[in-house]
Amino acid sequence: MRRAGLPPAVLAQMVLGVFLVGNLVVVEALFLTAGAGKNSILTVAKFFGMHAALLMLLQLLLVARLPWLDNRIGMDRMTVWHRWVGFTLLWTVLLHGSLVVLGYAALGDATVSKTFMALAGVPASLLGMLAAALVVVAAATSARRLRRRLKYETWHRVHLLLYGSLGLAFFHQLMEPSAFHSSTAAHVYWWLLWTASFGSLIVWRLLVPLYRNLYHRYEVAGVTHESHDVVSVYVTGRHLDRLPARAGQFFIWRFPGHHPWGWANPFSLSAAPDGRSLRLSARVVGDTTAGLRNLPVGTRAVLEGPYGALTLMHRSQPGALYIAGGMGVTPIRSLLEAETGTDVTVIYRVRGPEDAVLLHEIRALVAARGWRLHVFAGRSQDGVRPFDPAQMGAGVPDIASRDVYVCGPPAMTSAVLAALRALDVPGRQVHAEKFALG
Repeated sequence: MRRAGLPPAVLAQMVLGVFLVGNLVVVEALFLTAGAGKNSILTVAKFFGMHAALLMLLQLLLVARLPWLDNRIGMDRMTVWHRWVGFTLLWTVLLHGSLVVLGYAALGDATVSKTFMALAGVPASLLGMLAAALVVVAAATSARRLRRRLKYETWHRVHLLLYGSLGLAFFHQLMEPSAFHSSTAAHVYWWLLWTASFGSLIVWRLLVPLYRNLYHRYEVAGVTHESHDVVSVYVTGRHLDRLPARAGQFFIWRFPGHHPWGWANPFSLSAAPDGRSLRLSARVVGDTTAGLRNLPVGTRAVLEGPYGALTLMHRSQPGALYIAGGMGVTPIRSLLEAETGTDVTVIYRVRGPEDAVLLHEIRALVAARGWRLHVFAGRSQDGVRPFDPAQMGAGVPDIASRDVYVCGPPAMTSAVLAALRALDVPGRQVHAEKFALG
């Protein structure tokens, strides 16, 4: 338990903020010392171009899944930041490209269309145009209205175009002397930043997962049917005691040979990692997750992770309140197994008794450690409102002096967070994570 010092999430956000501000200062200094463009429009275009490059590199760092950041901030929050940086990048790239065309059109006293076609014949400009086009496609498919209509797998494949955009943008900038080669300092800075960003992505998204799968050799050890529509899959492997997994975290799971390679889902650990096996518990809905029912023992598993910040790293108070809803009970179940405190209260919200999966395990943990458990089954319209602020305050009078862990459906999580704010629970004591890659 953390007793003093900055909360891990606050510290990580401060480090990320200092990194961003520091690089903004450097980019501004490089812009001011690089000299003006051939006219004022091209000077402004260069300003937006340099900042577009910085935004691209920030995007890489946000999705590189650096463990130090991911374990403190959480992939869900970084995914939200990635989304907003992405749309900022879109408008910055469009402004840069439009101003370049307008600037050269004014310089050559030519029409915009003629200037555009002329620039398309220049390799450096063509690479920039192609990079911008891929950014537009990725951003369009990420707009909420269209995103809801696409399967995750389809959206993900289209989103991978951004990596191609990054490569094209790198060579575009490399061939642009006014930015990349304006000075020795600029040359060194951009090379270091691109190398660090691409290096982080390659190491943590490719090399480390590849190494861990080769080293641990994950395979299915068994499948247990928890209810009519929920199964638990046990995965074992070599030297799992050396895998840096924590209770509350999740992996991205693949079972090649029994699912298409493009099938990958984030499932939380539903039991605390013990160095011998890992367990996921999932509701089997649709064609892909239904295949989990019949995974043969010995099936090869491919895992990415562990990821997530919903861990006991953030515990700071003597007491704790764990709130689970639906299948959000899985990380809460693993956290309870790892919890060592004595003053713990658990709230489990389900639609009906048949939906209370893993309840027998939670009851056993609570009984063995002298904790308190409240199970609420039923619908809100039937009067079951455990997350009404008054009811929560009455049920847990000292809630403001506890760490609160929340995991459940989005509507429930929003209701709980609103109630906690109404009860004046400090934000640094509230720990919630939404497990979504899109």
